[in-house]
Amino acid sequence: MFMRRWRLRARAGLLALAAISLPVSAQTVIHQEKSAFEDIVVYESEGERCMKFGSVHAPGRQSCQSPRQPQVLLFDYTRMMMASLYLRPDPRRILVIGLGGGSLPMALAAAVPAAQIDVVEIDPAVARVAQRFFGFKTGPSMRLHVADGREFVRDVARRDDRYDIVMLDAFDETYIPRHLSTLEFIREVRGILQPGGVLAANTFSSSGSYASESAAYAEVFGDFYNLRRANRVILATAGPLPDRQAIAAQARALHPALGPMGIDHERLLPMFSTRRDWPADARPLHD
Repeated sequence: MFMRRWRLRARAGLLALAAISLPVSAQTVIHQEKSAFEDIVVYESEGERCMKFGSVHAPGRQSCQSPRQPQVLLFDYTRMMMASLYLRPDPRRILVIGLGGGSLPMALAAAVPAAQIDVVEIDPAVARVAQRFFGFKTGPSMRLHVADGREFVRDVARRDDRYDIVMLDAFDETYIPRHLSTLEFIREVRGILQPGGVLAANTFSSSGSYASESAAYAEVFGDFYNLRRANRVILATAGPLPDRQAIAAQARALHPALGPMGIDHERLLPMFSTRRDWPADARPLHD
């Protein structure tokens, strides 16, 4: 299948565009591994443990964690993705496509321990590294599926199954794989959301695909919240979009659980915007 060529993973460093590669002398490499998809490097620097793809010389970081405070989310985009809980604070089932070091699924498990979380990652080597070096653990409420993200979504649809939150954090060597960017795929994802369910999609604010991505999500969901830093996180719902007042109330209620992770609702709430900042004639990508 053509989809098996794509590498699905959380590319936090490439997504965190401001992250600059440190001099090699400041990095201590603790693991290197060549998978069927990528060279994987794990290194420590300035009190952080990070995963990088390619080589230790490559720019950007895919996932980072503080061994002393592993619960703290170090990247803006992960904190923005967790704001999906402001729209759906009590999810029972969550799907995360793209594992990386496992920061997002572990944060979700801590924030909503009653939720069943399914994580999809195409590269078994990334899964092994996340478990060995970043504390990612599977269990009765945390299931890992080594699979292509779109194939997994289609399997869910065939079972007529549904999720309360779906997170898209999957990237290939340069950006989101095309088959995970098209109008048809976004429709497939909407089809596996519960009524009122939330889709959180991690993209780039500076991407050349910004307009086509926006057009696709708008065609499938209508208005959505657009949170922008170096990354752009789309928060959309299968149903009416909660207003900012309701979101602010949920954010305040969730602060005791999310605050220790470094998630500051006072910083996130001003980022919620439904303004359509892309050309009106933009067209979505198609399969």
